[in-house]
Amino acid sequence: MDTQLFLTFREVAKWQNFSRAAEALGYAQSSVTAHIQNLENKFQVELFERRGRKIRLTPAGEQLLRYADQVLALLEEAKACLAESAHIPATTTIGTVESLAAFYLPPYVQTFRRQYPETKLLLRPGICSDLRQGVKEGSYDFAIILDELQTHPDLEIIPLQEEELVLIAPPDHRLACAERVLPQDLAGETLIVTESGCSYRTMMENVLRDTDTVLETSLEFGSLEAIKQCVAYGLGIAHLPRIAVQEEVDKGALSVLPFEHPDIRVFRQLVYHKKKWIPRAVHHFFQLLLADADQNGAAAV
Repeated sequence: MDTQLFLTFREVAKWQNFSRAAEALGYAQSSVTAHIQNLENKFQVELFERRGRKIRLTPAGEQLLRYADQVLALLEEAKACLAESAHIPATTTIGTVESLAAFYLPPYVQTFRRQYPETKLLLRPGICSDLRQGVKEGSYDFAIILDELQTHPDLEIIPLQEEELVLIAPPDHRLACAERVLPQDLAGETLIVTESGCSYRTMMENVLRDTDTVLETSLEFGSLEAIKQCVAYGLGIAHLPRIAVQEEVDKGALSVLPFEHPDIRVFRQLVYHKKKWIPRAVHHFFQLLLADADQNGAAAV
């Protein structure tokens, strides 16, 4: 059977929409429809319930999706194994968040490239929930996320180290000299936040809501550099990983407010699929991360 039928089926199941699946695959919608009809004819079952423009998997479709995931995962594993045995240069796709891509991973990537120059590393940024889903679906070979400690039945998730978060403000901010800053002290402030779905943004918003702290407004940017620049110009405050702001703090462009909260804790975590075959080169990259985590102290709950 043509495995492309399974790829099309999985995309339609993901989007629950034929036109969205066609757009993602780069196919005409008629081709996507033909692929699904081909599968339904082969298995003599109806895979989707069609209600106007909305569709959803039938029980038979849900069962086939599980098998399709296994078949496609095995195919990818076979390709990777054969490529490694034949010494064919391969590309490893790593999903991660912007702060780790920019301020945590570069030294490891540099070391890895010296040791495995034939293997290309591709860093793709995203939010943590999408990264975990991407690993599950095979969009990423593995991911390094920044989130509260996670578990998943299909994924191996290894805590590496707790990441320090800091509340930054311009040096002349009214709270810069405070001994301690509580959530309520932020009332009336402008909070400059990362994109929706970011783990530590969600945690901060939950704490502010639980303490009935009302902000003046909030600004959202998808770029850490834009957030830091806005804070430095006095447009608001922001809550970010320390590694992303340490250089500006050292130069005096930003100040760190004495704020912390027990409900706001995030950890660097290595995520890969439990059933995915790990090439020797990728396994070595894992060891680089784990060795450094052991040296600096493993993540503590």
